[in-house]
Parts: sequence; structure tokens; C-alpha cells
Amino acid sequence: MSEQLVVVNAENQILGRMATHIAKLLIQGKRVVVVNAEKAIISGPRARVVRGYSLIFSVRKFQNPEKNTIKRPRNPINIVKRTVRGMLPKNKSGKMMLKNLIVFIGIPDEYKDKQMIRFEDADVKRLKGKYITVSELSKLLGGFSQ
Repeated sequence: MSEQLVVVNAENQILGRMATHIAKLLIQGKRVVVVNAEKAIISGPRARVVRGYSLIFSVRKFQNPEKNTIKRPRNPINIVKRTVRGMLPKNKSGKMMLKNLIVFIGIPDEYKDKQMIRFEDADVKRLKGKYITVSELSKLLGGFSQ
């Protein structure tokens, strides 16, 4: 079971590119643990990223305009999970694959001495423009205070 476990360090990794690699590992049948999820990077100017994520909060139901219809993740764990979920198959096997994904804020004690992998093509050094971390986004959406 331990050779099927992959620990990914999300620090200074571009969220979308990292999520594609994680989705491929899950499709291969491996269990994936993501640590430092709050330090992942979303590329783009801060205002545009926040506007894109908060745009969905204004969607209302037709029958009852007081209720929101779409649940948008606000904390870093769910932002990373939702990003990976969008890259998995949209069927029963995709749900089973998502159960093999565990996301943590920071590094838990049980994974400190484990070998962690990083994806070179998802490194922040690729970016020439502006970016925002997942923890900053989460604070602005009202879901994370640390």
C-alpha cells in the first residue's frame, strides 16, 4: 500500500498544472496526499482571479432568489479538491478516484519524513506575470483565516 501512496508538496506549484498531474496519478489508481495546499499558486492578476471566483456567488435560483444555487469552495482544501475534481471523469469511477485524494493545509506529522514530489512544469518559475496564492484567495472569499 505504501508504494501506491504519493505525497505532493503544493508549495509554489501552479494549481491547474499540478491538478492535471494529480488527476493522472489518481486515474492510475494511486492514493495522493497533497500537503501545503494553501501555498499553491493561481496565475493572473489578483483582482481578476478574485472576481472570477466570486462571480459564481451572485448566481441565484429562479424559483427562490434568496437561495444560492452553486456551492463554491472557500477554503484552500476544497479549492484544490474542486480543481482536481474538474479534471477527473464525470461518472462513478471519478467519484471513487476523488476518494483517494487527501488535501492538507501545512504538513501533518505523519507525512513530514515521507518523500514528497514536485512537478517541474508546474513550478512558479514558469510564470512571468502576477499571481495569487490559494490562501490569499481564500481569505478574500471569506473562508480561511490563518
